[in-house]
Amino acid sequence: MARLQIETEINGEKMDFLCEPQQTLLAVLRDELGLTGTKEGCTTGDCGACSIMLDGRLVASCLVLAPESAGRSITTVEGVASGESLHPIQQKFLEHAALQCGVCTPGFIVATKALLEKNPDPTEAEARYFLAGNLCRCTGYDKIIRAVLDAAAELRGESA
Repeated sequence: MARLQIETEINGEKMDFLCEPQQTLLAVLRDELGLTGTKEGCTTGDCGACSIMLDGRLVASCLVLAPESAGRSITTVEGVASGESLHPIQQKFLEHAALQCGVCTPGFIVATKALLEKNPDPTEAEARYFLAGNLCRCTGYDKIIRAVLDAAAELRGESA
């Protein structure tokens, strides 16, 4: 089968890549483009490890065919930081030790960014509900939720 040439925008940069029609966006990001921050967890859209933003919408990249990304805007965890400076969400995950093995962390960070763009002042219940599609086997969720709420406060200019 012929490979397709796809033109898209990833983390603010125009990109071209070749892919098979049946390749997932997750596979292309990791294997073709070297953006390995997006993790493969379940490959069925159930764990959130591969969460990315596609045209501003949170999606599981394991469920998106790479050709569907043509002409669209993608943000991966690599696009969350600003150069060498961590985004406040990333910093709060570190400060709250809201990570252990790291497989779920990129998905949680991208999902948290999506949450805080929609709702800059979530309650704990709202944060837990929004992030319910992201699973963690190591930390439990308390430290993650504390990091999310603390990041939200910092982004609003408050201290938590």
